[in-house]
Amino acid sequence: MNHPLTLAEILRIKRWLVTHRAEHPLEYELWDIMLCLWLMGWIGWLPAFVLDALWACPLCLLGMSTPRLYVAWRRHAHRLQRLRCDWLGNAG
Repeated sequence: MNHPLTLAEILRIKRWLVTHRAEHPLEYELWDIMLCLWLMGWIGWLPAFVLDALWACPLCLLGMSTPRLYVAWRRHAHRLQRLRCDWLGNAG
């Protein structure tokens, strides 16, 4: 099931990763990358539209959905027992 990712879930994941940064440094960095892409997507669509760079709009949409896609991928891998994902909590 692919449901929308709420800000509360994003905050919960970020808090877990900050708490466990020493044990999971790669996951911590990957989540920061996802959040940067998310922010770039939300900020970038208006300049892309104003500057008539409509080719960038799909990239902005992709950026806006990266945290949701990342969590969906991790949840799927966790369910298949290919990747352990402790920060999923009850959503896994």
